[in-house]
Amino acid sequence: MPAKSKPVQTVADYLATLPEDRRAALNAVREVIRRHLDPIYEEGITYGMIGYYVPHSVYPAGYHCDPKLPLPFINLGSTKTAMSLHLMPLYTGGDPTGPAAKLNEWFRAEWAKTGLKLDMGQACLRFKKLEDLPLPLIGKTVAKVPAAKWIAINEAFAKLRQTRKPAAKKK
Repeated sequence: MPAKSKPVQTVADYLATLPEDRRAALNAVREVIRRHLDPIYEEGITYGMIGYYVPHSVYPAGYHCDPKLPLPFINLGSTKTAMSLHLMPLYTGGDPTGPAAKLNEWFRAEWAKTGLKLDMGQACLRFKKLEDLPLPLIGKTVAKVPAAKWIAINEAFAKLRQTRKPAAKKK
């Protein structure tokens, strides 16, 4: 059996594993993100991808799913079939009236104006080539969510989760 490859530890290592066209595309997206990013966010490897997050030094509570992890904001990665940009502030968490829902609605309306096809899950944009992604809109979206606002959105989600009843178990 071949030895398992060691997970990448740095953004440079991650990028070095990619074909040149993917590396160039992700670097272009990184440049836009970094140009519009609140300086409180940090860049590193999270979930096996390039990640931007609120560090524990700013938000000690961390991510509600795993408080040992910093609060994730954006992830950028490459899979066999496509590249992906996970814009967590677009995830509504089932709250149709909250700030994330409003941002999601704005984002979809702005995307529609670009004429590009939107391939999006709850907060994950999939794209095959850089031209499939409207970089100015990505920059505007990143700029709309400074770290303090992102923390507030997550705390609102936490309160919402506490008020919901757990789903009934299937028999």
